[in-house]
Amino acid sequence: MEQLVELDHEIFLFLNNLGNPAWDDFWNFITNKFASIPFYMLLVFFLYRALGWKKTLLSLVLVAAVITCTDQLSNLFKHFFERPRPCRQEGVMEYARFVAVRCGRYGYFSAHAASSAALVVFLGMILKTYWKHIFGVLIVWGLLVSYSRIYIGVHYPGDILTGWIIGIGIGYTFYLLFRFLLKKYFSPSVSGDKTA
Repeated sequence: MEQLVELDHEIFLFLNNLGNPAWDDFWNFITNKFASIPFYMLLVFFLYRALGWKKTLLSLVLVAAVITCTDQLSNLFKHFFERPRPCRQEGVMEYARFVAVRCGRYGYFSAHAASSAALVVFLGMILKTYWKHIFGVLIVWGLLVSYSRIYIGVHYPGDILTGWIIGIGIGYTFYLLFRFLLKKYFSPSVSGDKTA
């Protein structure tokens, strides 16, 4: 375990120190939750075009549940494991570039990474039939958000990887719930019905 922790520290310092002051504002922008609002609006538009307003509303309710689930689970893990963020870890913070607006106490695991991964899977599974490149676009967005957490100095790669693994599981679980609710409350031909 100690070797894994040490490797995590080393990979973090390598990736974090690739940063350049000229890019700091960009990555602080990417990591801000409000920066993705235009992208979210575009996804809502695609959902509406593909599903109609009722099923879009259902998907948005589940998106809110996905984000709440990943956030709360992340908080539970953080307070259980109490692993300091790299910006608070002695032996790491002295060698890292910390450019975040603030540094929280604990970092395992990353809620940003978990929420991003969950949305990649949940929305990707819903929209893949209607937009063949959706997974590629969502994965690029998710990786940018996730890497931003390493760049600004608040998460280790292990925090990100765990977040992605958990997020993928949550995203797929909620996708299965979405399909179940469609079958239960909408007509069997839901995939081709845009008026429901």
